[in-house]
Amino acid sequence: MSATLGMTAGLAQAGGPVVVELYTSQGCSSCPPADAFLARELANRDDVIALALHVDYWDYIGWKDDFADPQHTDRQRGYARAAGQRTIYTPQMIIAGKDHVIGSHPAEVKKLIRAHASAAGDISVSLTRTGDSLEIALDPGGEARSKMSIQLVRYTPLATRDIRRGENAGRKLEYANIVTEWLRVGTWNMRNARTFKANVKGDEPIVVLVQHDGHGPIVAAARLD
Repeated sequence: MSATLGMTAGLAQAGGPVVVELYTSQGCSSCPPADAFLARELANRDDVIALALHVDYWDYIGWKDDFADPQHTDRQRGYARAAGQRTIYTPQMIIAGKDHVIGSHPAEVKKLIRAHASAAGDISVSLTRTGDSLEIALDPGGEARSKMSIQLVRYTPLATRDIRRGENAGRKLEYANIVTEWLRVGTWNMRNARTFKANVKGDEPIVVLVQHDGHGPIVAAARLD
């Protein structure tokens, strides 16, 4: 049955999966190993939410990435500013909104995922979808109060592209969990349980993130396929 019919629900879970953001580009010659790692080893893990954010700053070198969005570049720059870094690069993975690592270093990425999974907090996120309406129920548990940004993400699970120009010319590349939409739903002060509502259309999976405001750590997340 289509996810837009009737009701579908995501069970509340403290902390939830570890979020891995990959900043990548079809025009980047060093990105295919990171794209393949995300697609083959991370995209289908229940304990990980792997998201590929294609950036636009390599489009000038001969191939325009049709998945790229300037909003993704802005998000990556926001992380760099928060970390006191002056440059951004691809492929970069950001683990749980906190740790920055080269995306083609699987061993380091897996180590960081394990570390964040073991440190999961008490915040729980429950998602319920009825038609085009999504209800996001949040409970702070015993976590200390802080200002959180509640974000809604949609993505395409799988796509392939024949790259005809640029650094990857002649290659057919597979991409997974390609972000198509990233919206800020609201802010939460964590003083008590809170419910948000959002409009969602189509069959793409839904992800909700609870993140410290200002490109801080992601402390909870949930996915609804």
